[in-house]
Amino acid sequence: MNNKPTVCIFGKLPPPYMGPAIATQILLQSGLKNNFNLVHIDTKINEDLKSMGSWSLKKLIKNIEIYIKIVSTGINAKPNVVLIPISQSTVGFIKDSLYILLSRVFCKKLVLHLRGSEFKIWMDRSSFLTRFYVKLIFRFCTGVIVLGNNLRYLFEGFFPEDKIFVAPNGADYIIPKRTLTDSTITQLLYLGNLQSSKGIEDVIESIRLLPIEIKNKVEVNVLGGWRDEQTKQRCLEKINKNQLPIIIHSPDKSEQKLQMMSNADIFIFPPRAPEGHPWVIVEAMAAGLPIISTDRGAIIESVKHEENGFIVPLSDPQAIANYIQELINFPEKRQRMGQNSRKHYLTNFTEVAMVENLTHIFHKVIEK
Repeated sequence: MNNKPTVCIFGKLPPPYMGPAIATQILLQSGLKNNFNLVHIDTKINEDLKSMGSWSLKKLIKNIEIYIKIVSTGINAKPNVVLIPISQSTVGFIKDSLYILLSRVFCKKLVLHLRGSEFKIWMDRSSFLTRFYVKLIFRFCTGVIVLGNNLRYLFEGFFPEDKIFVAPNGADYIIPKRTLTDSTITQLLYLGNLQSSKGIEDVIESIRLLPIEIKNKVEVNVLGGWRDEQTKQRCLEKINKNQLPIIIHSPDKSEQKLQMMSNADIFIFPPRAPEGHPWVIVEAMAAGLPIISTDRGAIIESVKHEENGFIVPLSDPQAIANYIQELINFPEKRQRMGQNSRKHYLTNFTEVAMVENLTHIFHKVIEK
């Protein structure tokens, strides 16, 4: 007889390939299924990035189907715990609150999952009525999971300290063998959506700022999808005008991502906007790369300055350029930082580590 508790996991599945969707996919395929009966409710209503933010009859019908699935899952699966990711906007949270209220009818143990770090910014900008509604909905929930200890403060005043749980992202990656043999060219890599908030413009400008003798020694691979035409035009114009050694790869080449990681020497991801715990940082650590990033969300719990990479100020391409030069000029340091990234990943950010954290949290919630 199967005596495992049942956990119902809400969340989108890719495509489009965005952090929350990737997280849901990894959770469902992880070793959690060895400890719990996992039931999934797919909350995806957008098939691609371009349709996000728009409304249609098709999306309305999709939402109604999700509500029906919640009711049928509650009746048939009788979950012990329900895990619901929450939005960090008023419209998004109202939609999520309907998921919470419907789920509460069938399960008393609801755990929220914040996959970003903009919750407090949203609350500080919100009206009294919005804050009141959020607090009211939170009363139906047992606790909330954040992606790093640095993010616990987001829910101070909303949940008691012992109901704010921490579970960083984690996954297992099989990194292929390096296929490049030319050691005279240093391979730089950026992964992520191509938008200003993710730092792509700072990456491009940092390459422009490199001295010519360094610029001639690098190749920069960028993998991601453009989010707006204006950013795309600015970036491509700068690349072409300055003849920068930057190659843009479309998202349909995402299956080549791990090979690009293996071939890279340095990983750059300097977001300007708030982040949670970006999957690309976990992947870069798994690939044993030194990382140049910014202090956003829980990134500094993964990228230790001067240990396995560098933390640069926001919107500071000159600082990025300086650290690129340092890593190129001192290959021994680059290698040591890459080894430290790999060690840090194996200790803290594997699937086993994530499953252990979530298993502990779910059992603790069930026992409350």
